[in-house]
Amino acid sequence: MNGNSPYADITYEIDAAAAIITINRPHRYNAFTGKTVEELVRAFRAAWADTRVSAIILTGAGDKAFCTGGDVKQRAETGDYGPTESGMFEIGYLHKLIRDVPKPVIAAVNGVAVGGGHVLHVLCDLSIAAEHATFGQAGPRVGSFDAGFGSAYLARVVGEKRAREIWFLCRRYDAATAERWGLVNYVVPADQLMTEAKAIAAEIAEKSPTALRFLKQSFNADTDHQAGLSNMAMSALEIFVHTDEGREGAQAFAEKRPAEFGRYVTA
Repeated sequence: MNGNSPYADITYEIDAAAAIITINRPHRYNAFTGKTVEELVRAFRAAWADTRVSAIILTGAGDKAFCTGGDVKQRAETGDYGPTESGMFEIGYLHKLIRDVPKPVIAAVNGVAVGGGHVLHVLCDLSIAAEHATFGQAGPRVGSFDAGFGSAYLARVVGEKRAREIWFLCRRYDAATAERWGLVNYVVPADQLMTEAKAIAAEIAEKSPTALRFLKQSFNADTDHQAGLSNMAMSALEIFVHTDEGREGAQAFAEKRPAEFGRYVTA
């Protein structure tokens, strides 16, 4: 933990009417462990309960990465995403919390948003990207997947063909492409990213919080059934990462070599 802060992997601050939650693991490109996820859950719940907060900004430390998803090096070392206080890896709960918190959540994408980090920004209500930000999925490349909100809801955002391309090809897309596809709302110079995010949070603070709560719940109602897919996907992923195929993806990533997935193709 940092001094008197209750957080070690993130920072949490209140700026005017905005709660700013920053994933603070730049040495791992802001990849998250189980502990990171627990701290994110705690921070989002704090922002939910704080009557001073009208909007929440989620970002990453540094200028290289917003978030690169689960810490694959940790998974290669220990077979999981590290110890947690609850004994559980609560990424599925974090996804639902971002959707359920009755305040708009703004992703300020300050660099690479890939894998589970890409899912986090997709789930936010608004996304603002720095000009150098890049977007994409990596799951099938490293023996992982998100068959819940990360795929089904993504298809609602960018359309079926593009969502399938993002997952099946695992390419990187620049910020201009992300804006053109409707994956982000705005693209701004890097040095203006947080200024713009705070300005949008200030605009939100001028609006009726009750109206915003109902509007967010109305938007979510159309895709809430995907929570069932998310539950099933997280259960499946928990099993899959312990298979030889899942371990091969993480090990290959850690060893910086191409994964040998060919042996796992079935009829």
